[in-house]
Amino acid sequence: MPELPEVETCRRGIEPWLTRNIILRVEVHNARLRWPVDKEIILINNQPVLSVQRRAKYLLLELNDGWIIIHLGMSGCLRVMLSPQLPKKHDHIDIILNNGFMIRYTDPRRFGYWLWSDNLQTNRLLVHIGPEPLSDQFNNHWLYEKSRNKRIPIKPWLTDNKIVAGIGNIYASESLFLAGILPGRAASSLSEKDAETLVQSIKKLLLHSINNGGTTLKNFLQSNGNPGNFIHELQVYGRNNKPCKVCGTLIQTIKHKQRSTFFCPKCQH
Repeated sequence: MPELPEVETCRRGIEPWLTRNIILRVEVHNARLRWPVDKEIILINNQPVLSVQRRAKYLLLELNDGWIIIHLGMSGCLRVMLSPQLPKKHDHIDIILNNGFMIRYTDPRRFGYWLWSDNLQTNRLLVHIGPEPLSDQFNNHWLYEKSRNKRIPIKPWLTDNKIVAGIGNIYASESLFLAGILPGRAASSLSEKDAETLVQSIKKLLLHSINNGGTTLKNFLQSNGNPGNFIHELQVYGRNNKPCKVCGTLIQTIKHKQRSTFFCPKCQH
């Protein structure tokens, strides 16, 4: 599933083509995604795009009278293309623009969704999300206070959107490795120094991944159709039984909430 760096990479890729341009129409080739495409989106015509934003793993397109909320699901991607081009099997939605281009949504698994919102402040998908990890609101004091009395292992705790927005399986494992913290430790075991180190590691890792176009494991593509290059930078994720790039110890894996967690038993404590 695309995580925050992949979604931010996508946002940056499509923003110049959308902002201050006009959506002539939205062509929906298959409305049966995870949830049906909202009719307000299908009926859009001659609407200017005011901004392209991101909240956690959601893309947000601001129009005059509301917002398009896009979640890429497990396998979705958005590409900038010349218009018109006939859709292929997994091409489900086209945003046709006045500049001669279109934004095409492709999703083989159809687990993403496109929803309409009149007001983001009260939207049920967004209202309970915690601070953005690259914002000043996400700091060591916030993380340390939230970890008090939490017996849940640190790794799945970090992927809770109420704690911090948009960190998924890949970047939780990688951030904990960079911080030298074992993923199976209880969240409450974090010291103030641990929290400071972990926050710094998360911010550094996410920025580095964004600058490298995110991580492509299977389906994710940038808006220009290229894969993300951060896959070559991964230290532990997907490297079970391979030697740690730092110390040579074999990387191990455990399950947290049915998701694989990767770590180095020597570098992390």
